[in-house]
Amino acid sequence: MFNLDQQQINAVISSFQIPVKPEILTEMESLMEEEYPDLNDISNLIAKDVGLSAAILKVINSPFYGMNRRISEIKQAAMMLGLTTIKALVTALLLKKSFSGKACISLERFWDDAIDTANAMQFIGNRVKNEIPVDMLFTIGLFHDCGIPMLAMKYDDYKDLLINANQAHENSIAYEEKAYQTNHATLGYFVASSWHLPKDICQIIMRHHDASFIGSPTCGKGELAFCVLKAAENLTENIKRHGNSPDWSTFGDNVLSILGLSEEDYRDLMDDYSELYHEQ
Repeated sequence: MFNLDQQQINAVISSFQIPVKPEILTEMESLMEEEYPDLNDISNLIAKDVGLSAAILKVINSPFYGMNRRISEIKQAAMMLGLTTIKALVTALLLKKSFSGKACISLERFWDDAIDTANAMQFIGNRVKNEIPVDMLFTIGLFHDCGIPMLAMKYDDYKDLLINANQAHENSIAYEEKAYQTNHATLGYFVASSWHLPKDICQIIMRHHDASFIGSPTCGKGELAFCVLKAAENLTENIKRHGNSPDWSTFGDNVLSILGLSEEDYRDLMDDYSELYHEQ
């Protein structure tokens, strides 16, 4: 396991403001923990937040969910998708809402990329191994890079750091560590932990640039979800910016092998996803 030492923990707590877990999410979790969760109560709670409800319905009615008819109410969505999936959507979309303020990067572009990655994860998850828990994929896709806006809101030179990493076609972890003695994966882990996300999701967020995460001969659901994330990042990068993601040269072969995809299968997947993406 990849762990944080106390010095790192103290540095993060003292230097960054971790977004507070919204009360509506705590209330929703409490309702879902009842012996017999009431669909009406949970739907009504979500529906009270008009912006959140609209965002959920927009996601559900996108081509990536493949609904054969338009969903117009939260209760209808919960009945069709199940409470676990609705909770994952609520959690992910509340995270997006929790970040506000001045940043040296475009937060709108950042969240567009995060949502595209989350959608790509669900698309891939529905196409590959059955062991992958599809309901957790959207949450991972939206949360995994959430440390980036935290850095962008704290450091005025962070955009330049990202440009330098991009020009070198490398992920930004090493650059962040050198400049700030922390990185976006560590910060994302703190957000996920403080929002009480499942431990396996927190580990994926903290280690999503760690090549050793999928080095074991046996893969559990965490490793499979990790592979879907890396495949989705690369899918999104290809379709939006016509190139591979910085991590793909490190992870690509192992990811495709673990997911049971050949290079040709992955190209076909990319073509199919591109069609859906441009339908939006």
